[in-house]
Amino acid sequence: MVFVVLLAMIAAFLAMRLYAVLGKRTGHEPLPRAAEERIGVPPATRPIEVTPEAKILGPRHVETGAEAGLRALIAADPSFDVAQFIEGAKSAYRMILEAYWKGDEATLEWLTERDVRDAFAQAIAERNAAGQTLENRLVSIERAIVTEASVEGGVARVAVRFDADIAAITRDADGTMIAGSLSDAVETHDVWTFLRVLKSSDPNWKLADTDEA
Repeated sequence: MVFVVLLAMIAAFLAMRLYAVLGKRTGHEPLPRAAEERIGVPPATRPIEVTPEAKILGPRHVETGAEAGLRALIAADPSFDVAQFIEGAKSAYRMILEAYWKGDEATLEWLTERDVRDAFAQAIAERNAAGQTLENRLVSIERAIVTEASVEGGVARVAVRFDADIAAITRDADGTMIAGSLSDAVETHDVWTFLRVLKSSDPNWKLADTDEA
């Protein structure tokens, strides 16, 4: 019983930590895929004006096409802060990937929406059935930038492009490495969409969709 209570306390603490950085303004401040080549030039970015509601930071955080959606989101939720959200999204990216790699479905339960969660669960089940394990490691997140934002029917969605380096190793049931490299990291380019019902009592953003960039 003590162990169960301890696990519940740890889960609650993690949830509070994620909320603290994902989209909350304080006033003081897909499934993993094979490596792909970086295609073309990243979309142009530019700063936008400071609004009475909040400050949206430019080239480091927001693509031009996402600015109108972010203004709508800030109008609906003045506490939303782009820089805070990006930092929280990066933390969520790491936490979700590590949970998937470890087969930690309990963590995925409160970090993802049902469709994404089911896709992760299916992949974990298939991996377990094959007797395979992953020894992946997120080496670095080179860039995280908002590519799209919207508010519709009281639901906010924010898409973030992640350019990251991941060291990926797959082992079979005997512990033999069957894919990946012990020394080389591969570039990954993903777009993850986070969702939040603005009037919900749940303050957390959850992963609602994954796609290749």
